[in-house]
Order: sequence, then structure tokens, then C-alpha cells
Amino acid sequence: MANKSDIGLIGLAVMGENLVLNMESKGFTVSVFNRTLARVDNFIAGRAAGKNIVGTHSLEELVSTLKSPRKVFLMIKAGAAVDEYIDKLIPLLEPGDVIIDGGNTHFPDTARRREYVEGRGLLYIGTGVSGGEEGALKGPSMMPGGSPKAWPLVKPIFQSICAHVADGSPCCDWVGEGGAGHFVKMVHNGIEYGDIQLICECYQIMKDCLGMSNSEMSEVFGEWNLGDLDSYLIEITRDILAKKDDDGHCVLDYILDTAGQKGTGKWTAIAALDAGVPLTLITESVYARSLSAQKEERVAASKILAGPCAKCFEGNREEFLSNLQQALFASKVVSYAQGFALMRAAAAEYGWRLNYGNIALMWRGGCIIRSVFLGKIKEAFDSQPDLANIMLAPYFQEKMAQAQSGWRRVIALAVENGIPTPTLSAALSYYDGYRSGRLPANLLQAMRDYFGAHTYERTDRPRGEFFHTNWTGFGGDTTSSTYNA
Repeated sequence: MANKSDIGLIGLAVMGENLVLNMESKGFTVSVFNRTLARVDNFIAGRAAGKNIVGTHSLEELVSTLKSPRKVFLMIKAGAAVDEYIDKLIPLLEPGDVIIDGGNTHFPDTARRREYVEGRGLLYIGTGVSGGEEGALKGPSMMPGGSPKAWPLVKPIFQSICAHVADGSPCCDWVGEGGAGHFVKMVHNGIEYGDIQLICECYQIMKDCLGMSNSEMSEVFGEWNLGDLDSYLIEITRDILAKKDDDGHCVLDYILDTAGQKGTGKWTAIAALDAGVPLTLITESVYARSLSAQKEERVAASKILAGPCAKCFEGNREEFLSNLQQALFASKVVSYAQGFALMRAAAAEYGWRLNYGNIALMWRGGCIIRSVFLGKIKEAFDSQPDLANIMLAPYFQEKMAQAQSGWRRVIALAVENGIPTPTLSAALSYYDGYRSGRLPANLLQAMRDYFGAHTYERTDRPRGEFFHTNWTGFGGDTTSSTYNA
């Protein structure tokens, strides 16, 4: 063919199709392939008709239609299928060509694949793509990492198709080497888990404790979306609560209360455990989904286990809704603080040079967790790049102080009324723990030393010196080695 394509894409599911249309709308010619060839033909005859999109029926044909250096974008299910396509593509490509994985891949797999592909003379990018169907079509948030030499080759395409914030800055920039891009996307998804669960807990408090109707709750979320909580997830919560079916019934009321998940939240929690980072809120949000899936057990238990029933709220509802808004905002701060702390720990472990302000900017538009709130996080890291925890930034210090009393009232009322708030409560516990100059871990260490001779440090001696007490009088002087698992 005379005019070759700028990029090829494999995988014409929802995200793949919309990314292709997005790229074409920005002036790029795109070649496409799908394992089920009928999907290629249907796409070319349908949504792609009359556009600069080239349908192909084999990987050989796809590669032959691309400009050099060739860029092949995989939008397929994460896992073994990615390795399969990499092995099929390598013999068809030339040194300097780029393979891109845009799926929700676990970051160690991306690091492994980068080494494997580079060992064969090619370049590799693992990029997180967030924004769902609408984002893929109109502008997602993209988080690329992998082979640094590949970034200049894909940067014009990626930064053209991604979302842009008000000043024109693209919600896409180079994250780092190896699996850095997919790690950041994983943390993004973990924060998404937390944000969604926090909103769900606020919804249950409004519904079961305040006795609010769906339309009343929709109005409240609409109001919240005009202030500090302005975000995509608050916006769609407003819309979901207002949605009615053809019979005039609220759709939400007929949705079964069992949540699904695809593993990225679990990966985030596991990564935090491995790194020793207290990612309490996100981990609780994962557990909340798991508990929701035990529907039959919960229904049976509800008829057996005792507990308080939610009472009709008798206080000032508007005042309490203001408290709930403060609790949600403060808890979101904690969720992001924990997520960025995890990224700092990973950067230290893997040697990544992560720009946390840029990451906040990449999440500022296009993605599922996009919000005005992220602009303040970017400002915090721009002002202090080595900021240990975003709660310590002046803006967030003030906001957390303002939220204190309302936040605690919300948790207290939920506990009194038997309404579970795993993430709202975890957020407050983390905040109180983080601001505590002294925790009861001295007793914990004493117990470890008592039953296992694990030793302890002393407040009156320099850090790094370890001691053992013969607590029972018949123990010996032998101690267990000290280490952190």
C-alpha cells in the first residue's frame, strides 16, 4: 500500500474500537486486527466506514501495513494471551519496532516482558489506560512505562489522543522504566476501589439512617459535585440515583448487592503488604467487595445475628449531610495519601524516578478517578517533591482539621446504628494512627520478645540496638534474629 498506517491495534473489544476511532480522529491512520476476523469486517463496514482505518486478516498483513518503526498496540485480555501475541509478533518485526500493551496487566509481567522483548532487539511499553469506553473514545488518561527509547516514538500519538486539562496539559506522560506504568495504573485502580466504596458507604448512611429517597440523594451528590468533591465518580453517582426504568422505577433499587472485581484492587493490596505500606482503606474496599459476594450467607446471617437497627435520624439533617461531606472528603485524602505512599515505596525498591505531581496531573482528566481534588495534590508535590505524605501539605492539613468533628460524628452514628463503614472507619483509624507520636507497639514488641525472644529497641538507647528480657526467669539468653518480613 502506498500510504502506510501510523500504528496498528490488535483487539477490537470496547476499549480497542474506541481507541482506534480516537486515534483516527486525531489524524492518524490505524491498521486493525482481531482474532475473530468477522469483528474486523463488521468494524470496517460499520463505525470505521469511510475513515482512515485499515482492516487486516492476519498479523503478517497487519505488520506489512505499518510505517517503520512499527508500533503495535495490544488491547487484549491480560495474561497468557499477551505473551502469545508477543511471541507471534517478534518474528514479524524489526529492531527498533515497538510492542505496546494497553491492558490491565500486573506490573511484574510488564517488567518481565520488557526484558524479553528488548533481548530480541525490540522495544516494549506497558501503558495503563483509564477512562472506560467514553474515555477511550474522547480522551483517556494514559500511564506509559517500559523501554525509555520507545517513548519518543509513541509520544505524539499518546499525547494527542489522551485527555487534556484546562491549561492544555496532556493527561499522559512517561512514568518510568520496567513495569512503572502498569504499577501506577494498578494504584489508580486501587484508589478507584476505595473511592467507590467510600461513596457507597455514604449512600447507605443516607438511605438507612437519614431515610432519604433516591431523588433526594441524587440532589445531594449533585450539590457535592459543585465543590471540593467535584469528580467523575460523584457525578455518575448523582446520575445513577436519578435513573428510572420505563416503568418509572429506580434502576438502582433492582440491582443485586453483589460486587464484582477484576483483580487490580487485590494486586494493590498485595503490593502494599509486600512493601510494608499501610494501605488500609483500599484493602478494606477489596474486602468489602468480597463480603458483598457472600450474598446467601449474609441473608442467612441477617436472620440470626443480633445488632442494632438503623433508627430514624432526629437531628439536623442538613448539618449531618455537611458532616458526611467532610467525612467523605477527608477519607479520600487518606486514600490518595496511602496510594502515593505505596508509589514512593515502589520507586525506592525498583529504582523508578516517579514524578508524583505529573502522576496527579495524568489522573486529573480522562480517568475514572478524575477530580478537581487532584489539582491540589499536584500543587502539593510541585511545591514539595519529596513530600512524605500528602496529609502534611498545608492545604490538606487545613482540610483535615476542618473535617475532624464531622468525620467522627459520622463514624459514631454509623456504629450506633449498625451500618458498616469499613473504608470511612479505616481512613479515620489511619489518620489517628499516623498523627500519633506513640502507639501501643511497645506492648506488641514485649509480647513478641516474651514468646519468641524476638528482641526490642529501647527509648533510652540509640535506634538499632536490640535487647531481650528473660520474662519468665527460666528463659535463656538466646534470641531470634531480627528482620522485617
